[in-house]
Amino acid sequence: MPVITDLLASIAGGRIELIDLTAPLTDKTPVLALPEPFKNTLPFRLELISRFDGDGPGWYWNNIHTGEHTGTHLDAPNHWITGRDGLDVSQVPLRSLLAPAVVLDVTDRVADNPDFLLDVADIEEWQRAHGALPAGGWLLYRTGWSSRSEYSDDFLNADESGPHTPGFTAECARWLAEETDLVGVGVETVGTDAGQATALDPAFPCHHHLLGAGKLGLTQLQNLDQLPATGFALAVLPLPIVGGSGSPARVVALVEK
Repeated sequence: MPVITDLLASIAGGRIELIDLTAPLTDKTPVLALPEPFKNTLPFRLELISRFDGDGPGWYWNNIHTGEHTGTHLDAPNHWITGRDGLDVSQVPLRSLLAPAVVLDVTDRVADNPDFLLDVADIEEWQRAHGALPAGGWLLYRTGWSSRSEYSDDFLNADESGPHTPGFTAECARWLAEETDLVGVGVETVGTDAGQATALDPAFPCHHHLLGAGKLGLTQLQNLDQLPATGFALAVLPLPIVGGSGSPARVVALVEK
């Protein structure tokens, strides 16, 4: 097992750094808010079972109340109507969950325009500088939005016209789904689509195209500023919920120093 031994030795010795990209999961974690008449997910909440008391003198534990799509989470193909017959979260191949990844950074453009939409030309420009997108890997879309995650109102950034957060053009979402070998895309925002994605054609194009193509979505990532543009691996660890459309996930980058 020399490869596994070398990997573990590299982690222990600091040659490979583990960077946590997961947002802490608390009752203050921002959650997507859909307008009426649509139903919304539960916010995260712990319900005490016992804590070294009469209900359990030697142990502490809780029930968890939350939705599948709360905090840093994975969208499985069956989450969207275009992928309704696709894989549930328990069926996603492990090779898709431990894979190469790259970061495309548009923080400067989002700072001037919270409704910024990434287009195919932006990705092609990035590829001229950094090389091809990784086959069987992830594209992580850095917008700087995670800096807002401490306060739900700032993170959702909604007004009378709805939320204003960055995302992808409809053509970019289609291109990523149909013209690349990516397994999925990851974002810092509450969902993979822009806040104003209802106005695009189709509405919510990342969900429509990517999940419809059997690909994956990953949301509410943090610490993307600590990653290089290329040359690292991503470990995405959701709960294997049978029949589930997604799951909160622990997401860790493995970066060679």
